[in-house]
Amino acid sequence: MPKRPISVTILSWILIAAGTMGLIYHAREIKTLHPFPYDALLVGFVRVLAIVSGAFMLRAHNWARWLAIVWIAFHVVISYFHSWSEVAMHAVILVVFAYLLLRPAANSYFRASN
Repeated sequence: MPKRPISVTILSWILIAAGTMGLIYHAREIKTLHPFPYDALLVGFVRVLAIVSGAFMLRAHNWARWLAIVWIAFHVVISYFHSWSEVAMHAVILVVFAYLLLRPAANSYFRASN
């Protein structure tokens, strides 16, 4: 099995950290005295997807890198409801994700797990 590229390792841990911090941050939105906020459940699910993607990319699962790309692409789409600067920022991050996860070194790393 080829050695894991450092870019994949760093990106995986960033996803795990971002997902974990997002879960902690958004956990305060769930209050027992109010009707259950289903949007908070969706936000939590998206954060869990980041954690799952990062963890399984560390284990060389090819589907996890595609999940990471779809995860950040989803953020580009929902940024359209906020501001153009957020769209631009997420679009740049999407390009960085795609570059790091689709390079030849990453391809051989993820291909070896199949």
